[in-house]
Amino acid sequence: MASILDQYEEEYNRGAVRRPNQVGELIGPGFSDARLDADVPIFNKKKVNFKPQDPITHLVVANNFLVMAQSSNILLRLDLEHPDQPDEVELPRSVEDRIHKIFLDPTGRHLIISMNSQDNYYLSRQLKKPKPIVKLKGHLIECVGWNWQNANDNTTSAILFGTSRGLIFESELSSFEDRTFFQGNVEQYLKQLFTLQGKVTGLEFDRMPSGDMTVYKYYILATTPGRLYQFIGQVSQSSEPPMFLSLFQQYENGTEHPQFIELPGDFGYSELQLFFTKFRQPACKFAWMAGPGIYYGDINVSGSSPSSVLANTKLMSYGKNEETKTSKPLSMILTEFHVLVLYPDCVKAISNLNEELVYDDPYPDRVGRLVGICKDVLKGTIWTFSANTVFKYKITKEDRDVWQMYLEKNEFELAKEYCKDNPMHMDKVLTKQADYLFANGKYTESAALFALTQNSFEEIALKLIKLPKKDALKMFLEKKISALRPQDKAQMTMLVTWMIELFLNQLGELKEQGQDASAEFDNMQEEFRKFMNSNIKVKECVSINRSVVYDLIASHGDIENLVFFAVLMKDFERVIGHYIQHDNYKDALNILTKQSDMELFYKFSPLLMQYVPKETVEAWIKQGKQLDPKRLIPALVQYDHQKLKDQGSEAIKYLEFCIQKLEHKDQAIHNFLLSLYAKLQPQDLMRYLQQQGEDPETICYDVKYALRLCAEFNLKKACVHIYSLMGLYEEAVDMALCVDVELAKQQADKPDEDDKDMRKKLWLRIARHVVEEEKDIKRAMEFLHECDRLKIEDILPFFPDFVTIDHFKDAIITSLQEYNSHIDSLKQEMDEATQSAEEIRKEIQSFRNKYAFVKAEDKCSACGYPLMSRAFYLFPCGHKFHMDCLISEVLPSLQSSKKSQVEALQRKLAEGDSGPSHKTMSSSTGLKDMDVKTKLDELVASECILCGDFMIRCVDKLFIEEDEWSSVAAEWE
Repeated sequence: MASILDQYEEEYNRGAVRRPNQVGELIGPGFSDARLDADVPIFNKKKVNFKPQDPITHLVVANNFLVMAQSSNILLRLDLEHPDQPDEVELPRSVEDRIHKIFLDPTGRHLIISMNSQDNYYLSRQLKKPKPIVKLKGHLIECVGWNWQNANDNTTSAILFGTSRGLIFESELSSFEDRTFFQGNVEQYLKQLFTLQGKVTGLEFDRMPSGDMTVYKYYILATTPGRLYQFIGQVSQSSEPPMFLSLFQQYENGTEHPQFIELPGDFGYSELQLFFTKFRQPACKFAWMAGPGIYYGDINVSGSSPSSVLANTKLMSYGKNEETKTSKPLSMILTEFHVLVLYPDCVKAISNLNEELVYDDPYPDRVGRLVGICKDVLKGTIWTFSANTVFKYKITKEDRDVWQMYLEKNEFELAKEYCKDNPMHMDKVLTKQADYLFANGKYTESAALFALTQNSFEEIALKLIKLPKKDALKMFLEKKISALRPQDKAQMTMLVTWMIELFLNQLGELKEQGQDASAEFDNMQEEFRKFMNSNIKVKECVSINRSVVYDLIASHGDIENLVFFAVLMKDFERVIGHYIQHDNYKDALNILTKQSDMELFYKFSPLLMQYVPKETVEAWIKQGKQLDPKRLIPALVQYDHQKLKDQGSEAIKYLEFCIQKLEHKDQAIHNFLLSLYAKLQPQDLMRYLQQQGEDPETICYDVKYALRLCAEFNLKKACVHIYSLMGLYEEAVDMALCVDVELAKQQADKPDEDDKDMRKKLWLRIARHVVEEEKDIKRAMEFLHECDRLKIEDILPFFPDFVTIDHFKDAIITSLQEYNSHIDSLKQEMDEATQSAEEIRKEIQSFRNKYAFVKAEDKCSACGYPLMSRAFYLFPCGHKFHMDCLISEVLPSLQSSKKSQVEALQRKLAEGDSGPSHKTMSSSTGLKDMDVKTKLDELVASECILCGDFMIRCVDKLFIEEDEWSSVAAEWE
């Protein structure tokens, strides 16, 4: 339990924090500053529960590893993650020797001890006993420049030493036991690089970006009590140690002079600190504690200044109160936004943004005089100590008030960076930045920021309305629209309507000034359309209130934007109607083709077809199968082909596309195309009819309608074709004779080959026409060769009486010759038939006398039992079957009618055999039984079942019938 004094001290420390703006403040709607974080100080000090055996002289902490030196020259090493396991190391010393300084690298692995006797030691975390740095004997180490890039636990890599005599050394210390160089020494090498005027109080170096991949670029900062030096140069990656020798040689040789800053009034010592945002990343800030104050600034390694890496430097005084004048600062620590200065009796934190004192922590007398302060670079903790007490500082939200400091300096972007997690603070920054921009005439940028704040909408809007130009007001409204929630319907409607009104007013003013063809007008028009089209919330709002927007645009007489809005709302019917009303048919058709509602095609196509038929048909063709051609027929029929001949041809073009490409079979489409061919392009009618073919099942047009249409327009060839399709060959021939005899001959050959009488009749019609109408006897005689059914006697009645035999003498001779050859062929056929009949009679006689032997041991080919046991059949092929075996084999394959006949004949034979007096039956009864057997033989024994057609018919018969599967399966089991 803490003592009363300790409790008092903790309460006193809470009051040491400077807490600006203690009272809660209402910024605007939605934000209330509760100042919950103010109760927790930025620097929270806590006393470490530790009482040393001897007074503490030095203390360093790195990577949660603490090393403490006591006046008894005993080092206490402590892993703060395991504080219950301390490690004591005793230093070798003479009687009066004391520790001068100790240095711990950022990883907490390597420790260097400098003694007042100018002996120096190295102690790694693995070693239990310090080892002397032999080559540095006789030098008092004042500072060490650690290598921030080193990741090796067993070596320090290249480091720098600064001594009390102004010497700068480079060395590398190692804890390896099996070293190959400098046996027995911890230093790999030691090289003096440079000499400064006065003791070296601080050394820091870090790597810089380099464009050359073969070299590294470094900067080195070194301080004396009154000067800050800079050394910048390149180091080859392949160079042998010492690494920085070439860098310092350029200053030793006089080619370069070291940059330095000198401050007057030094008090014999100084201190140099760097700040790293993260370990092993480049340092971003520096601070140098000197006599007149703390010189601080940024580290700039971008190369903008080749001879310096220090930027934005300032000198901060220690303070103006009387207490600080009487005592000098002992040490300091640099954080991201503060410098902590250690005095013998207090610790003060000064902001490096505005140089104000933000924290003052006096220590009570019982603690004793403060000795030192240090910082754990990796963990961010800060430690102070006196001879008998150790304190630890924890930093909590160091950047909590940084935003306000940047805001006071009008550095708004930095202020936003440090208050982005606090909406109230962000609102303050945005408000002040917006006011700043407004005061400087940047109204548009100011309006965009005002829209992001929680300030009153009405107040800002009235402020912006007073401006002569409305761009800032539009920006404000647009930003507010984008920030509205989906449920804010009323606000959205109001703001969107206001924005549209502003745009229309600006466009109207430009038109009145005659600038409607200027770039400014085009940009304004583009901006308006982008506003209407790009924002989803705006599109939804204007879609719901489209009637209001229509009225608003119409009130300004802006037809162009009215059409644009209608297109945006996909109100294409209104747009197309507008263009048609103004006789702008091409634009109407262009809008029609860009939309996807096919009903609008059916509605507007009749009118468009009258004025832009070609373009309309092209639009239809582009739509392809999406359009129903039947519903476009009203648009196709509304034309006057006397005035608009092109329209008819375009209609034919579309119908041909439907038939040929889309393969429409609808009869109405084909009939309409047929009518257009008959009226406008009769030369293409026959081509269409021939493409349709002559099969009535595949023809798509109405044949009777086509015949009536062709007859109406006197298209005789088409009529001939249609008569032929209808099977009216006589009418086809009669019509063809009015056109061409050759066409009539083609029609005469179309009847079937079996209908010879019709073919003959048609040819006689043609012959009569040729003889009677054309008086061409010779041509009529040629028909005798073209039609084999025509004879000379068929066409002789058509000849006039005065015709001499000379006209058809050759035909008569040819006909007689054909008759003679026909008689000869008939004679030959009769002789061949007589000879064949004689041969058949001989074969029948030979079959009557044919016989075969049956042996007693012969067996039935079906059942395998002796053949002579009962009635049997003997076939010429040699196969033998019992009568009942043959019937049982043949019966399943017979038709049902024949099967019933066989069964009836078997019953009749059975009745005859079972009669009591069958031995004395009459001859008539025997003849009747013979007839029954003969009929039975014809049905079952007409052929051998093994080598006749019966076997071929049974080739697909199953080996095992379906009803036999169960019994067969049982047998196999």
